[in-house]
Amino acid sequence: MNAQNLKRSPSSQEPETESWISPLQAPRCDAEWLACAPRSLREAFLAGLSDSALTALPWLFDFWALPHQRAPEGAWRTWVCMGGRGAGKTRAGAEWVRAQVEGAGPRDPGVARRVALVGETLDQVREVMIFGESGIMACSPPDRRPKWEATRKRLVWPNGAVAQSVSAHAPESLRGPQFDAAWADELGKWKKSEEVWDQLQFALRLGDDPRCVVTTTPRAQGVLKEVLGLPSTTVTRAPTTANRAFLAASFLTEVEARYGGSHLGRQELEGQLLEDAEGTLFPVSLLAGCRAERLPAFSRVVVAVDPAVSAGPRSDLCGIVVVGAMTKGPVKDWRAVVLEDASIRATSPTQWAEAAIAAMDRHGADRLVAEVNQGGNLVESVLRSVDPLVPVTQVHATANKKARAEPVAALYEQGRVRHVAGLAKLEEQMALMTTKGFQGKGSPDRLDALVWALHALMLEPASRARRVPSVRSV
Repeated sequence: MNAQNLKRSPSSQEPETESWISPLQAPRCDAEWLACAPRSLREAFLAGLSDSALTALPWLFDFWALPHQRAPEGAWRTWVCMGGRGAGKTRAGAEWVRAQVEGAGPRDPGVARRVALVGETLDQVREVMIFGESGIMACSPPDRRPKWEATRKRLVWPNGAVAQSVSAHAPESLRGPQFDAAWADELGKWKKSEEVWDQLQFALRLGDDPRCVVTTTPRAQGVLKEVLGLPSTTVTRAPTTANRAFLAASFLTEVEARYGGSHLGRQELEGQLLEDAEGTLFPVSLLAGCRAERLPAFSRVVVAVDPAVSAGPRSDLCGIVVVGAMTKGPVKDWRAVVLEDASIRATSPTQWAEAAIAAMDRHGADRLVAEVNQGGNLVESVLRSVDPLVPVTQVHATANKKARAEPVAALYEQGRVRHVAGLAKLEEQMALMTTKGFQGKGSPDRLDALVWALHALMLEPASRARRVPSVRSV
């Protein structure tokens, strides 16, 4: 009896429970289906297995594999298994290598006999791809486990198949060898990715259908983007949470709290490929490195508002961003932290005013900075209709958005601005502000509000401080 038969013949002796997966809901894998089945079905399934089948079950990856870990069907040259940290990519690569080199019996030949294992460094190949907890050795049953030849940096299987370790720092090492299969791990991190990838393609020339699996966290790196765009490439994707059953609950809680909703979180946890707009002032790598580890004591906190011209469900967003800054001591030591993006699509002017003042209250802000290009004095009037005593500074744009954003981008490049978690939508707009202007749809309302806040907190005070004449004693 197997899992497929059980799905067609549910037990009539035990009522279905709430945990039972409905036949209309396809389970992610047979193991998940079995875990959710009533006890009688689980026992019937296991009782129907021979001793040898029961012993082999832990090593049958098709039974345990999640959809993104299964090699796609059809004709392809490269399979990219792309996902968040801990999504099970390494296991997918190791099991694919097993499937290529192993035959029906321990000494029977498989589809491939010469495999390239390419990692960022030789240490990474050895410690992650071969001896890691999800590496080839851990995934191989005892009678098919390969032998590691340390001096030759290779694995040798009982059937004679060989896997050679290759460092992505040494593209020339791929000149000469030839392979019928390859596993490339973390291609998005390779420093010499173009050279190594080209040499690997030349080396994949044995057998009837040489193939390569790429397991990687997504990065907007040239070669990875090129590979993803090839018609001979197939892709599977998954977030970190797809593999949550094999991850510590505390890990998931911690990384979601720190990185959830951020640019870095979308890349490292959700497995999304985030690309820079050409000529962006705020590259993905720059935003990924500006995470706030802790909140200091601020000298000032402001809420900046970029009001929408109109109100209603189709109106522009009203940008509302909260920023705190430490501006004591020399200007070069000043720092800022973006605390919240409270932007809303307001149905009335009063609604965005209430949202802005509520943000002030939440963060103890001492001033509200509002752009008045569109609404003029009406902007302040609306704010004061909600709170007559709200401290408002009106700002008027005389330069275009790109010109205003450039000095703010310089602050980020200097490492003087940090972000708390949960600012993904703001960071998306930032990444689309380029040397040719904003490349996204509509107006960058969130970014505009951020720019006004940092001008008010850091750029304008710094400019005034530099204009103050100093007196030198002789």
